[in-house]
Amino acid sequence: MPTTADERLIFLEGRTVHTNLPVADLVEHAVRRGEGHLAANGALNVHTGSRSGRSPGDKYLEDTPGIHGNIDWSKVNQPCTPEQFSKLESIVREYLGSGEDLYRFDGFAGADERYRCQVSVVAKEAWHALFASTLFIPAQGADSSFAPDWTIFDAGALELNPEQAAAVGVSGKIAIFQSLERKMVLIVGTRYAGEIKKSIFYAMNHDLPESGVFPMHCSCNVDRDDAENVALFFGLSGTGKTTLSADPDRALVGDDEHGWSADGVFNVEGGCYAKCIRLSEEGEPEIWNAIRFGSVLENVVLQPNRQPDYDDGSVTENTRVTYPIRFMDGALQPSVAGHPRHVIFLTADATGVLPPISRLTPEQAQYYFVNGYTSKLAGTEAGVTEPVPNFSPCFGGPFMPRPPVFYARMLADRIAEHGTKVWLLNTGWSGGGYGVGSRFPLAHTRAMVHAILDGFLDNVPCETHPIFGLLTPEAVPGVPTELLDPRSTWSDPVAYDQAASVLAQKFRANDAKFTLDDAVRASGPTV
Repeated sequence: MPTTADERLIFLEGRTVHTNLPVADLVEHAVRRGEGHLAANGALNVHTGSRSGRSPGDKYLEDTPGIHGNIDWSKVNQPCTPEQFSKLESIVREYLGSGEDLYRFDGFAGADERYRCQVSVVAKEAWHALFASTLFIPAQGADSSFAPDWTIFDAGALELNPEQAAAVGVSGKIAIFQSLERKMVLIVGTRYAGEIKKSIFYAMNHDLPESGVFPMHCSCNVDRDDAENVALFFGLSGTGKTTLSADPDRALVGDDEHGWSADGVFNVEGGCYAKCIRLSEEGEPEIWNAIRFGSVLENVVLQPNRQPDYDDGSVTENTRVTYPIRFMDGALQPSVAGHPRHVIFLTADATGVLPPISRLTPEQAQYYFVNGYTSKLAGTEAGVTEPVPNFSPCFGGPFMPRPPVFYARMLADRIAEHGTKVWLLNTGWSGGGYGVGSRFPLAHTRAMVHAILDGFLDNVPCETHPIFGLLTPEAVPGVPTELLDPRSTWSDPVAYDQAASVLAQKFRANDAKFTLDDAVRASGPTV
């Protein structure tokens, strides 16, 4: 079982491995090899093949005595045996160890140097190395002394045959295996680069708590004129983390993954990975302007003049762009900030039941965090073609190896210590569920965020939702008052009551999975 960096990488000796190539070289290699095309805005546009989203059903964690008791074993954290892991590793080594040149990226995860880890990505495709260079913090040059804490072997173009699949204990051509003890990730059968990104986040979600750091699936920004006005935005893909944290009046700390230490918040990554379906310069100018040479577009349709058609979802609704955080105007560098004044939970409620904005009590903060209600949006995962109501613990269940209550208690401790206010924003549907109602306009959601961060809502009177117990402000500047009461937006109030009751029952069925304090459980909806 190779566990050291030298042991993991020694099989590459004698191979042509392009290590930490400059961005321009990686782009040239990718274009020359037919991996992608340059778009008119300078970004490299690639297509990921049959998988244009994550494949959580194909992800497995090596089960060993050393980590077994830490893990919330489930459909999310599926076990594989050490023997199965070793067999897949042998298949990957044989594949990467012969044939074409390889590409290696060396860099770091963690803007706070006290908690960062060293990461190497080894891949057959130049664009995967380019992707890694945008998402992590690059090491400088090709340094033979670089000893990664974590190594990712990306064999995305390799598909397992039936005999290989049986040997490693999977049913199809795809396998993503991760080992917390070997500190190794094996990616087979999917070229979707999000698997690279999320495997390291998964690792940090296990490792950071051992250093007293709370790992979070959230974006973060800070007021340009008030360094103590820090905000976190929790939510699954497509709920608005990237969009809402990209604010011209605030400096971006990061768009997706952070740690909260005794000194404040730091970005786990060095870049951003944004959905760009229906992206517009008017609606999201900061993201629009960040897409340039050195960025990677995934599965975006190019027009004949090579202009990206962001409205075209014919390949997938989960079109993506990745770019270094320094491409965002005014991003905070290094990506380290103080303790959050506000925490905002984002949910894309496909049932159209939840209020657009709610102020949470400390008990409700734990309750809604551990339940993590949202909707899986189209394309984010393989097979998801329309919004599907979903409970994802901690607003990031697929990336959390430990039990959800473990993370919820870390959140509770920090908001109590720092007096942080917690809010729930519904960025989903109003006036009815998916197919009947419509999504909340982005302008209104932005207005709610500004009202929170400006302190306007700190003392505004609130109405209590009769079923969910959520406290909804009676007025928000820039938002029509009638939108604040979700029931009043439905043409049939009785249908709303029925839908709200059904969702409340789903919450109660889900919270039964967790061992919660009595006060936390009592803060949930009334059935």
